[in-house]
Amino acid sequence: MTNVTSAKSARRPHHWRRDLVELAALFTAVAVADALANLIAHGPDGGFLLVASAVALIATAAFHTWWARRHGHGHAPPASGGDGPSASAPATAPDVSESMGREGAEREETTLWRMRTTVKDEPGSLAALCVTFATHRVDILTLGTHPLADGTVDEFLLRAPASLQAKDLVREVSAAGGTATWVERADAHDLVDTPTRVLGLATRTALDGAELPLALRQLLGRCTIHSRPAGSTGGRAAGGDGGPEDECEGIDGQDGTEMRLRDPHGGSITIERPYLPFTPTEFARAHALVELDTRLGPRIPRSQDVLTLPEGEEITVRRADIADLDAALAMHSRCTPRTLGLRYHGPVGDADRYLTHLLSPRFGRTLAVQTASGRLVALGHLLWDGDETEVALIVEDTWQRRGIGSELLRRLVALAVEARSGSVYAVTQASNTGMVAAMRDLGLPLDYQIDEGTLVITARLEHAAPGGSPRPSYNDSGLFDRTTP
Repeated sequence: MTNVTSAKSARRPHHWRRDLVELAALFTAVAVADALANLIAHGPDGGFLLVASAVALIATAAFHTWWARRHGHGHAPPASGGDGPSASAPATAPDVSESMGREGAEREETTLWRMRTTVKDEPGSLAALCVTFATHRVDILTLGTHPLADGTVDEFLLRAPASLQAKDLVREVSAAGGTATWVERADAHDLVDTPTRVLGLATRTALDGAELPLALRQLLGRCTIHSRPAGSTGGRAAGGDGGPEDECEGIDGQDGTEMRLRDPHGGSITIERPYLPFTPTEFARAHALVELDTRLGPRIPRSQDVLTLPEGEEITVRRADIADLDAALAMHSRCTPRTLGLRYHGPVGDADRYLTHLLSPRFGRTLAVQTASGRLVALGHLLWDGDETEVALIVEDTWQRRGIGSELLRRLVALAVEARSGSVYAVTQASNTGMVAAMRDLGLPLDYQIDEGTLVITARLEHAAPGGSPRPSYNDSGLFDRTTP
């Protein structure tokens, strides 16, 4: 399309002198043809001249054909009436296709990188980086800017040749004027522009209050998030390792590699990222997500699954929150001291005070199992423990050994996979054979650590299937389930 347009624009307008020359050439050709005809018809050697002319024409045509086959092999004949560029296009098409094939083969061996670098806030600084990338055949997929008081942080998603190492990329960027450069491998999840990613995280936060810590982690990259309720340092309530009491400041702000946000449910959210300082732009985005969560208030998805036990009894698995506190306390009262001790790893009298923390969507997700009469008989917790993920279960004594714990654990692991957790761990005791068996039934690689009688089992999730939709058939626990809104 570009060639045709260029050819049209290159044509010169007709002029009367050109028409006069063409007309003169036509009359000259007619006069020459008439003279030759008279010579052949009336001359003494007319017949000989006619035969000689025919032989000359045949010889010329044969020579032209031989010359074209020898020196023009593989080239298409020029198109009739076409301009120069258009006539040569078919001959060059194989070369173009071959070049594109080589280029496609080279692009297959590439690496995705996320890179940040600080440049001076002056004209030409970004252009210098782009020239460096072009020199080393690095493709810029996305670009984001974070203005600072004394410069600009440029954030790139790059596709670079696999032969270009991270240290070489940092060295070239530094030579182009970039400072405080940070590079890490990216994956397919990063191939989304920033506005689209932020809108997706906002949607997830709006649908589920437990998504806020995960949304913050995916927004800010590899970081550690601590949610501290008002009046305490939080601690690991699930394990009974609460710390000394102190007041959380809850003051919004960002200082280097630490960000503080006011928790709408009381207390504060602290985000730490030792390897990369936060920018004011990142703080504004994180603050907007927290503000959205504050305005929407407490919320959890209301879908539930009805399961049929092998004995024929029906139970319901659903999400739980702080509204289920009284039912959870009643379940604790029906559990034996041994069951409470295996779950909370501490004094039985302290078990009840952990429930407020565990049922809050700010610290993770909780699944509850209730009977047809509405009585709560089991709880499963998925807890965001910094940059790690913990799973914990408690099943009322009279409902144990029916596959409920295994079913809860399978669903919790599916939630962890959806949250892109790399692993989950469970803290228990070697005597808790039910929990050990449930972890083994996951079919995932497991690591075991024993410290003074405490067993920590870690399941690596790189081989786990994504998605957590219940299967409409008998599952590994022998339960039949169906989903209800």
